[in-house]
Amino acid sequence: MIAPTAPAGAPSGPAPAWRADDFAVVVASEQHVPLAQTIVDEMAESAKARGTGIAKRSPDYVAQKMREGKAVVALAPDGAWAGFCYVESWSHGEFVANSGLIVAPAYRKYGLATRIKQRIFALSRELYPEAKIFGLTTGLAVMKINSELGYEPVTYSELSQDEEFWKGCQTCVNYEILMSKQRKMCMCTAMLFDPKAAAEKEAERQAAERAEAEAAAAGAPPRKAKKKSSKWKWADPRTYERYMRLKLLRYLAGLPKGSGGASGGVKRNLLF
Repeated sequence: MIAPTAPAGAPSGPAPAWRADDFAVVVASEQHVPLAQTIVDEMAESAKARGTGIAKRSPDYVAQKMREGKAVVALAPDGAWAGFCYVESWSHGEFVANSGLIVAPAYRKYGLATRIKQRIFALSRELYPEAKIFGLTTGLAVMKINSELGYEPVTYSELSQDEEFWKGCQTCVNYEILMSKQRKMCMCTAMLFDPKAAAEKEAERQAAERAEAEAAAAGAPPRKAKKKSSKWKWADPRTYERYMRLKLLRYLAGLPKGSGGASGGVKRNLLF
């Protein structure tokens, strides 16, 4: 039986010498339902600590995702709950989002978020092989992971326009910015994985490798290797912070005066 408390059994002293591979990251099922309340509570606490909003979900909603096999749970070597993420579909399965990524505080030193993202991404591809997988986030770590999985930064117009999806933004402190920009931009960076585009890129890569191998077999001199650029342009946190600060100032400047306190509490929350 999975303990419903988290992080139950978490190390109270120095962190054990665990690695990310020591954690079990599995597709959730009925046996994990007792964890639903703990997961929802931790999502809320994490959002509060970051000063951001999230699409609030009930324990029943999370439990249903588990029963449907549309979620993954991470368990520590001692059996305690360590992390969670679930799959949501929009626009009749045309778009899929990996939502609710959370790692219990005691287990945030092991690279577990990457493993959870990798597994939920694979599960999304299994359940919805033709769907575009997208996400909205302000987290640099999540952006890096998404980039490694093949996501690309996109404009908001390329995301699902399903009204139910956008309702989830209502609990975010940046919601006023989103609406003032007619849902065309906000503080979050939009990222998208398009399976068709990814397949085309892979086909091009394989064709280039075959052409190079054939040229080498024919005795042609090898091509000078192109200098590889960093796949993720915000690899330097300082660069990312400057970018987000400029983005914030630009959006705040565009808010109408007196719109729901944009010049007061909301603006202060955003700045800090």
